[in-house]
Amino acid sequence: MSHVFAAAAPPLSPPAGLPRRLLDVSAALWLALALGGQLLFAAYLVAAYLLPTLQGRLESWNLKLPKGYTPGDAWGNALVGLHLLFALLILVGGALQLLPPLRRARPALHRGIGRAYLIAAATLAVGGLLLVWTRPALGGLGQHLGISLNALLMLAFAGLAWRAARARRIEAHRAWALRLFLAVSGVWFFRLGLPLWLMWHGKPVGFDPKTFDGPFLTTLAFAQTLLPLAVFELLRAARRSARPAFHGAVALLLAALVLLTAAGLFGAFHMLWSPPL
Repeated sequence: MSHVFAAAAPPLSPPAGLPRRLLDVSAALWLALALGGQLLFAAYLVAAYLLPTLQGRLESWNLKLPKGYTPGDAWGNALVGLHLLFALLILVGGALQLLPPLRRARPALHRGIGRAYLIAAATLAVGGLLLVWTRPALGGLGQHLGISLNALLMLAFAGLAWRAARARRIEAHRAWALRLFLAVSGVWFFRLGLPLWLMWHGKPVGFDPKTFDGPFLTTLAFAQTLLPLAVFELLRAARRSARPAFHGAVALLLAALVLLTAAGLFGAFHMLWSPPL
């Protein structure tokens, strides 16, 4: 699993002992945990939205998604439904794309899924922009801007990954594809960050749970995209560095993020996902 991040930032110098190995192991652990957590989120989407939709119970969308289903609004309901469907497909597709055995054993399938992933990501981004500005539910302007930034970066990364692939710049393509994966995962990071905050404080702090607006949620709306990308660039810099101290520091950061991600998954499962599952 460490090969995924390694391919995006090949080292300029040989591995430097234990700190470098810890760096690769920490990155692999986080990625494995993230993929498992995203598949859990995908299972939640199936249980909470896909199955009720197939049963004709569209009103059940509103149990977890304010204004998810609005009687008489065929266009808006279709947009929400397609957005949820593409979110489900992209979660599963992203997990498949990041499996090294699939890339090695079935390169043609890997390329096919990759093309579909890029198209789905762009579609998801455009749909998200339409929803947040034409059918706003809860949340304030700050959150809408954070979501819009996420969508615009998804479009940019998808285009850059596509262009690099067509030019056969494989390392650049993988780097842009991983940035896209992290941006696409923004909604998942948000759903980990909120339970972490609530578990830490024991109650809503920094936002109004009725309006779902406040400085914390505005900050989280931007952090869901920018923080993972910043950590990824730090990891790439560490892999290119020959300094063991740098390797060790980033490895410790990633180890801490493994623990935070596990805690966030625990909170998200018990607070958000477990009832439908």
